[in-house]
Amino acid sequence: MIGVIPPPRKRYGQNFLTDINVLHRIVQSAGIRSGEPLLEIGPGRGALTRLLAAAAGQLVAVEVDRDLVALLVAEFGAEPGVEIISSDILRCDLPALLSSRHPGPWRVVANLPYNISSQVLFLLLDQITLFSGLTLMLQKEVAERIASGPEEKEYGILSVFCALHCDVNLAFTVKPGSFNPVPKVSSAILRLTPLPAPRFQVGDEAFFRRLVKSAFGNRRKTLWNCLKGQFAADDGFLRAHLDVCGIDPGRRGETLSLEEFARLSRALQA
Repeated sequence: MIGVIPPPRKRYGQNFLTDINVLHRIVQSAGIRSGEPLLEIGPGRGALTRLLAAAAGQLVAVEVDRDLVALLVAEFGAEPGVEIISSDILRCDLPALLSSRHPGPWRVVANLPYNISSQVLFLLLDQITLFSGLTLMLQKEVAERIASGPEEKEYGILSVFCALHCDVNLAFTVKPGSFNPVPKVSSAILRLTPLPAPRFQVGDEAFFRRLVKSAFGNRRKTLWNCLKGQFAADDGFLRAHLDVCGIDPGRRGETLSLEEFARLSRALQA
């Protein structure tokens, strides 16, 4: 028996999706295959969970709000193939959690709270080989940023990191009225399809990430001013490697393509 439904909590950034048409579109966009294991992040009150449980071969749903966990267990606890985990996804050891239940790969569906969406994305990218696909509800501006390319206003760090490992598709937008409580911004469904290998070789990925973050550190500064003193013992070394890579030091970070970032990362490491 389902207990009393707890009210939304601001500390968890809870906006519950209530539009049944949008819920069905998310499941359709996820492309779930018969018998495939599925990870849901932030099931909330279980509106999407009900549809996912019917479509997935195995469903693991991770929820941080203990009151909602009790609600979910009351509804889904007796269903075979559905497991409710009471945990903060950012503190989860995903390889241990998932591989102990199914060898994978896993498909991810999540309605991410706006306040932790970037952190969750980095967590998933760090373990991208675990997944066959990710279908994520994000703030519309964040989703557009990830799906954008060089020279576009929204292009940034997450655009580069996601493109390195995934094909990126902005599936559709979701109006604020589809949620309760109603958020102040629109949302969007983003689909990430992991590649069998990184799109380009970057050498050490920690170094590559540091390079990209530095290049976007101040959009008003040139690439030269963002990077000098951080990635070379002297200015001549950095200038020489930019020249070898065919990159004008007077350009800004947001003009560099993923391929150019990868080329520069390899050159500076070598």
